[in-house]
Amino acid sequence: MVEPPIPTPLDLHREMVRAEWIDYNGHMNVAFYVLAFDHATDAVFEYLRLGEAYRQRTGCSIFAMELHVLYLAELKEGEPLRVTTQILGADEKRLHFFHRMYHAERGTQAACLEIMGLNVDMTARKARPFPADVSARLQAVAAAHAGMPRPAEAGRVIGLGAKTPK
Repeated sequence: MVEPPIPTPLDLHREMVRAEWIDYNGHMNVAFYVLAFDHATDAVFEYLRLGEAYRQRTGCSIFAMELHVLYLAELKEGEPLRVTTQILGADEKRLHFFHRMYHAERGTQAACLEIMGLNVDMTARKARPFPADVSARLQAVAAAHAGMPRPAEAGRVIGLGAKTPK
């Protein structure tokens, strides 16, 4: 069977902003941006063959080690969103990827999220290398995405910066 070309970026997730996601400021609360990104991560993991079937087959799952969120625009109740994903890299145990969230109709970017995930043996609760077939899949997608520009927001550090002494 011939594999279809790998999309660059992956464009696998869409949903609507739910009423319960709205805070007292009248827009989507910060926690629900992360939840929507998590829904997109589930779709990406299915595409990469790292979803529930992977956990059942291997006894391993991907744990989030670190994430960075940038909030760029408001989303309001009932608005459609879509998330695209770029794989920035993968090694024997880790997967580094980057999501962008857009208003699905206007096309404006609302947020982005950078994640480092770790392959974890669910019994031992320790990091384990990816199986060879999964590693090959991750490397193929990472190679397809290597030609994309690296997100300017990736690898950011938070801080106020150096202050000038008075």
